[in-house]
Amino acid sequence: MSFKTIEPQEVERLIKDGIQLNLIDVRENDEVAQGMTPTAKHIPLGEVPYHMNELDQSTEYIMVCRSGKRSEKACSVLAANNFKVINMTGGMHNWNGEIK
Repeated sequence: MSFKTIEPQEVERLIKDGIQLNLIDVRENDEVAQGMTPTAKHIPLGEVPYHMNELDQSTEYIMVCRSGKRSEKACSVLAANNFKVINMTGGMHNWNGEIK
């Protein structure tokens, strides 16, 4: 299953340019408590299959985790179910933008 990737710096630039992005952070609760991108929705990786009914297959989602590995797994699950997904490589580990 193939899907696009995007660097954290590109996501930051798009947000600063006012582009509306649909970010989904798949990290665990304790990780998200330390901060996440301002516009992200939090769905832990293990819960992704149970939240697919809340997502729109015509919308493109950028998946985020700490390093890019769990978000890659989430992309695989969603892409296999016909969702448009992009993996943010490097994850929050390489994020220098605003966090909430």
